[in-house]
Amino acid sequence: MKRLDSYWADKNLVAVLLLPLAGLFAGLAALRRAGYRIGVWKATRLPVPVIVVGNITVGGTGKTPLTLWLVQRLRAAGFSPGVISRGYGGRASAWPQPVTADSDPTLVGDEPVLIAQRAGCPVAVAPQRVAAARLLLARAHCDVLICDDGLQHYALARAVEIAVVDGVRKFGNGWRLPAGPLRESVARLRTVDFIVMHGAAGAAEFAMRLELGGVCNLRNATHVRDLATFRGSSVHAVAGIGYPARFFAQLRAAGIELVEHAFPDHHVYTPGDLNFGDDRPVLMTEKDAVKCRAFAAAQVWAVTAHAQVDERLATLVIAKLKQVNMHG
Repeated sequence: MKRLDSYWADKNLVAVLLLPLAGLFAGLAALRRAGYRIGVWKATRLPVPVIVVGNITVGGTGKTPLTLWLVQRLRAAGFSPGVISRGYGGRASAWPQPVTADSDPTLVGDEPVLIAQRAGCPVAVAPQRVAAARLLLARAHCDVLICDDGLQHYALARAVEIAVVDGVRKFGNGWRLPAGPLRESVARLRTVDFIVMHGAAGAAEFAMRLELGGVCNLRNATHVRDLATFRGSSVHAVAGIGYPARFFAQLRAAGIELVEHAFPDHHVYTPGDLNFGDDRPVLMTEKDAVKCRAFAAAQVWAVTAHAQVDERLATLVIAKLKQVNMHG
């Protein structure tokens, strides 16, 4: 059976049949947002400014790489950033949860563990981001928080909103869930502070691209190779992310022959998922690797990726934060 998101690229019969549900979803979402806007529900304002990095569509657009990039830029500007997240897919018995580089991704989610490993900053997760933020502020010194995802989490007041858009898939058929990929209407982009386009940027947008870097062995973290050493080789490529095709295309562009293995976003891996019956190398994303390190064979490698972002974005975000701090 085809996954629902496979029908979101165009206005096909299945998508049309789902339009009544999409109308209901859109109506409920509009009522919820209006409730926060007119004061029926109060958004919690924290003692430090919050930057929300989110999107208006379902699926991966590059929020986590942008979050990692922002942590670096904020730290270089003298801030002490922390990161909060929903912890999607985490099965912890209680929330909120602190996250470290050694946390179990099955409990707190794969992306938060990756952020803790790569950014080395305080991280906390909870379905209610306010709870995650309070835990983080109680346990660590942070003067700014980045909320990885959460554009629609209006219970948390924010100083800066950044929306990330996939430059390839854009908004699919332009319809709301479940008939299309939209969580909110495209008009929502007019209200955010900054739009980051994962791909070529248009007017009033900031371009971002992901650049593949070194390759790290999952069995032995000290064993690092350059991706170019796999040029001309045939490998198994594994991706359980929002848009696996992008990762596969980047590996092919590096001159690597692939046997593709696409899994659903946030897939919970088992050893059998990586047993392909031969000794070819296995290359996977870092997000997948945090869930496979405990049982990976010696030929399994994680490919690092770094966001390359228009530096004007960091300048403008930092200026806005300083303005917020100046006015209390």
